Amino acid sequence: MLQAITINETDNIAVCLTDLSKGSEVIVNGKKYTLLNNVQAKHKFALTDLQKGDKVYMYGVLVGTAKEDIKEGDALTVNNIAHSASEYTGKSGAEINYQAPDVSDWESRTFKGYHREDGQVGTANYWLVFPLVFCENRNIEILKTAFYRVLGYEKENKYVSFLNDLLEGQNGSEQDTIITQVTTEKPVFENIDGVKFLTHQGGCGGIRQDSEILCRLLSGYINNPNVAGATVLSLGCQNAQIKLFKDSLKSVNPDFNKPLIILDQQEIGTEEELLKEAISQTLDGLIEANKIERKPAPLSKLSIGLECGGSDGFSGISANPTLGRVSDLVSELGGKAILSEFPELCGVEQELIDRMNDDKMVDKFIDLMRTYEKAAEDSGSGFDMNPSPGNIKDGLITDAMKSAGAAKKGGNSPVKDVLDYTEYVKNPGLNLLCTPGNDVESTTGLAGSGANIILFTTGLGTPTGNPVTPVIKVSSNSKLAEKMPDIIDFNTGPVIEGEKSIEEMGDDLLNLIIDVASGNKKTKAMELQQEDFIPWKRGVSL
Repeated sequence: MLQAITINETDNIAVCLTDLSKGSEVIVNGKKYTLLNNVQAKHKFALTDLQKGDKVYMYGVLVGTAKEDIKEGDALTVNNIAHSASEYTGKSGAEINYQAPDVSDWESRTFKGYHREDGQVGTANYWLVFPLVFCENRNIEILKTAFYRVLGYEKENKYVSFLNDLLEGQNGSEQDTIITQVTTEKPVFENIDGVKFLTHQGGCGGIRQDSEILCRLLSGYINNPNVAGATVLSLGCQNAQIKLFKDSLKSVNPDFNKPLIILDQQEIGTEEELLKEAISQTLDGLIEANKIERKPAPLSKLSIGLECGGSDGFSGISANPTLGRVSDLVSELGGKAILSEFPELCGVEQELIDRMNDDKMVDKFIDLMRTYEKAAEDSGSGFDMNPSPGNIKDGLITDAMKSAGAAKKGGNSPVKDVLDYTEYVKNPGLNLLCTPGNDVESTTGLAGSGANIILFTTGLGTPTGNPVTPVIKVSSNSKLAEKMPDIIDFNTGPVIEGEKSIEEMGDDLLNLIIDVASGNKKTKAMELQQEDFIPWKRGVSL
């Protein structure tokens, strides 16, 4: 096994693949180096003498500047390296030599999904229940308790018996053919993967734009192919008015025709009347949704979200490039890939711009990036403050270093579209989606923009999941996969150990995606019922 490697031939630092002690002799690219410090796995050391102010390169891009003189073999730390990133403008004119992957082995492959009338295909079949305003959160929780208990997912409240009575059927009603008894051994509705209940702290107060963004996000969730229909509770007087929500839904999909139940508490009257109406109508909706069955769909119907969290110094070497391989495969097959987390594209903007073939797309990307960075700086922060303590501890000591590795999730294919937060994905190929680097805010945004599978890399471990989109957790190293098997679905550690190539790992991961998309395998986040939902208010969140 190699002890240390460079990622690009222009790099002037190397990353250690194992813990190395001071005085160790390490061969990198055929040259022998003597380490002047202990260097832990995932951390870096200098391949040449650096003077104060010299530029530091990794992945072939600028990732930092020397804060002091650094000798060949010195370990790089936050004390001797400062964040630094390349400037970017419009297209540079650089030639991009992208060679599309061979997809001949995948063209006839299919997954079993839920076909929607608008042409999208779900990897799951959920009914969604959520409020337009936080005032209804308590009622959402009451509904959740009743449905979970009776449908086999749990907890006592007075609406349980009411729902039970409906399920047990009335003379001549359709419910008679659906169920004769409640059981936790087998789902009541075999073609429904679950009823998902969202709560949030928005919809009123704050600025009106927050409510507008929330309505667009929730509209994207209903339009997500994994959702069969939805029940929406409104108080009536909030900023997020029903009309605003309906207009948002129409803007996301003018031909939207899924079952949609919207109930206004101030119009209906008592809480009991509201909840009984919600239960009755939702049950009718579930009966209809249960009639949909999984059918084969081509891989072009996959819309994969690309996310990372709890990253380490191996993420950009093993896990993220593996996602990049999958992204290129899915894009070449006619599917969609969505790369999120704009703060983690800092320093690779020019590379991404050069992969765009539309000037309007370039202008939109530059405007979103600069507006976001300015907002961070105006608040006294900045993209350079993005790495978390965990990132730094495990080798990602500057934001540009973290970003250069994070961008590998997007592979090498051309960028086909740039999406602002809550915009819904339409174009096949690689799409860039403006979200924060915050794990949950970003995965929340990916599902709202139409991702029907989310691939989530981690080097440190995080239990993040999503209510409507399966999240496949990908480990960057074998130690994490062995230590936290309850949250890791796929391990790319064999890349670090020299046992598998990125291409082989990517192909293995795509096979797992097909299994999850077909309902043959549940992700660890699904098993843990990890269903995180945090809307981004467009404030400063890195």
